[in-house]
Amino acid sequence: MNKSFIFSILALAALMAAISFYFWTREPAMDPSTMEVRARVMAVDDSEVHTSGLSHIGFQTLGIEILNTPFKGVKTQATNSLNGQIDLENLYRVNDTIIAAVIMDKDGEIEHVKAIDLYRQNSLLALFIVFTIALLLYAGAVGVKALLSFILSIFIIWEILVKQILAGHPPLLTTTFTLILLSAIIIFMIAGLNRKGLTAFLGTIAGLAVTLVATLVFGKEAGLLGMTQPYVNALIFSGYYNLDIRQIFYSAIILGASGAAMDIAMDIAASMDEIKIKKPDISAKELIKSGFTVGRQVIGTMTTTLLLAYSGGYLTLLMVFRVKDPSFMRMVNLKIVSAEIMRTLIGSIGLVMVAPITAILGGIIIAGITTHADT
Repeated sequence: MNKSFIFSILALAALMAAISFYFWTREPAMDPSTMEVRARVMAVDDSEVHTSGLSHIGFQTLGIEILNTPFKGVKTQATNSLNGQIDLENLYRVNDTIIAAVIMDKDGEIEHVKAIDLYRQNSLLALFIVFTIALLLYAGAVGVKALLSFILSIFIIWEILVKQILAGHPPLLTTTFTLILLSAIIIFMIAGLNRKGLTAFLGTIAGLAVTLVATLVFGKEAGLLGMTQPYVNALIFSGYYNLDIRQIFYSAIILGASGAAMDIAMDIAASMDEIKIKKPDISAKELIKSGFTVGRQVIGTMTTTLLLAYSGGYLTLLMVFRVKDPSFMRMVNLKIVSAEIMRTLIGSIGLVMVAPITAILGGIIIAGITTHADT
């Protein structure tokens, strides 16, 4: 086990510990008289629940035992309100582990308890552990770096991008600068501070610029205001009336396409770098030609990957179209469908352009590599 791998593992552990400490100690945005707890359902009363198909209306009365916080071991009752929103609500059963909101009186005693959701953290943690093990077994030190960049990306999106947009900063500008920062962190952490990394970074930024221009040009023509995004109404009615929802929609398009653009730029840069190592006397023109060849193969599948990724989120909508059988004109012009078509096509335009740009940049930058020392 080399020193680089050990250092990467230590850096990953330190980062995860720091971020965990941050989220654990930060003040929650809730009434101080309310505390979220983990609880186990001991008994269920469904007498006030009215069921129609998959929907449930009414409320459950739950007998629960609190599993953490100063109320650990306390047995009490909780209510679970049901309004027929099957995408948000749960019908609880005995032995379910749930999250509950404990509302306290002025003396700090339990006044009322409301069920919030199922406790899923353990399952998600197990899934993350499986992902981590698979990544480390296959990629080794590079896998550790990939995990570092993965965790940092989540933190930056949550603490910089989301927070700054909510604070009133221009969404599109904020997203652009955040993506430049993320691209630099991810690419240089994986590839290193070398010509391969520089090629991939500049190719990614070029793809980001193309996507940004295409979004601004075609977004206005399509007349999409961004109201098709999930939870946008909940955001507005939470008091954020002055947010530019259209710009947030554009930002989501760029954010979604940036990962694929970075992937293609890195694929091409890494391939050209490997070709240069194996054949040091290759000319810049030949290297660019090889980069174009690799790029054509990559974008041949990547554009379809975008389509499948976006379609997966709207599979039930596609099924509704099959059932209702609307006209093609009505289906394509439906606001939510038009938004996803625009998202897919603009992302694909960025992907198509990032490949030749990265190949040209690689020919200019990587062509000077003659030894292994710079890789």
